[in-house]
Amino acid sequence: MSSTNPKTYEASTPHKVAFLGLGVMGYPMAAHLALAGHEVTVYNRNATKSIAFCAEYASAGGPKHAATPALAAAGAAMVFCCVGNDDDLRSVTLGADGALAGMKPGAVLVDHTTASASVARELYAAAKDLGLHFIDAPVSGGQAGAQNGALTVMCGGDAAAFDAVRPVGLAFSKAFTRMGESGAGQLTKMVNQICIAGLVQGLSEAIAFGQKAGLDVNQVLDVIGKGAAQSWQLDNRGKTMVADKFDFGFAVDWMRKDLGLVLDEAKRNGARLPVTALVDQFYADVQALGGQRWDTSSLIRRLK
Repeated sequence: MSSTNPKTYEASTPHKVAFLGLGVMGYPMAAHLALAGHEVTVYNRNATKSIAFCAEYASAGGPKHAATPALAAAGAAMVFCCVGNDDDLRSVTLGADGALAGMKPGAVLVDHTTASASVARELYAAAKDLGLHFIDAPVSGGQAGAQNGALTVMCGGDAAAFDAVRPVGLAFSKAFTRMGESGAGQLTKMVNQICIAGLVQGLSEAIAFGQKAGLDVNQVLDVIGKGAAQSWQLDNRGKTMVADKFDFGFAVDWMRKDLGLVLDEAKRNGARLPVTALVDQFYADVQALGGQRWDTSSLIRRLK
């Protein structure tokens, strides 16, 4: 079964592109690039997945598999990347087999990993030294957003490089926005995760309270969702939280990684994040319950 859903693609000049990392997010993102008419070469640490990707999308221009990031990046105008963390990102971009070593002068590396602002600036500088460009471009919208080509992308980097990649990135996104200089994309994603942490904890407490009060909580959600309490989390996760279903979406392990980045950055810039720090510890409780791979809405489990 295809991991992408139908989308009408905006007109974009076909480019030779590479995609590094075919995980839950990267696989459908790369698929949208192929379906939009771009010439795609993919790399994945587990080569079986990249070979399977090429077979699945053989009718969409025949994507190719490369054995290393450098080989995938060779000749590409743009190299997109979506891996796990700072160390994973360095492993696929730096060194003799890394993407930067294989890229042609003037090419752009676009990183969709949720990583630190410091590694974004590090790779921006490394790319610039080689006559290349780097855009940090973390995404929001989860697995469903990737499959539907409806991600929100927050970018940091030079305006000219951003302008070059935006029409191509719209293959898998509904919004592709430059937030400022290098690192600004990652910092914006941190703001996003701070908002989500507080919202999910508030929604968890509200649902648990409603259940204790003997209310029909699904009806309550229908009513308050038409007022000031409405949010994406309420609309998309409220009733699944009532049903105790957490087998989809964004995993607790990933959220803790992201909140770790947030709290590290807050130490550097002096921001006070008492609620975020508390919710991070609540997610540690969920991990202790065995919920490492549960959706982030599983915060409600620790209240039961």
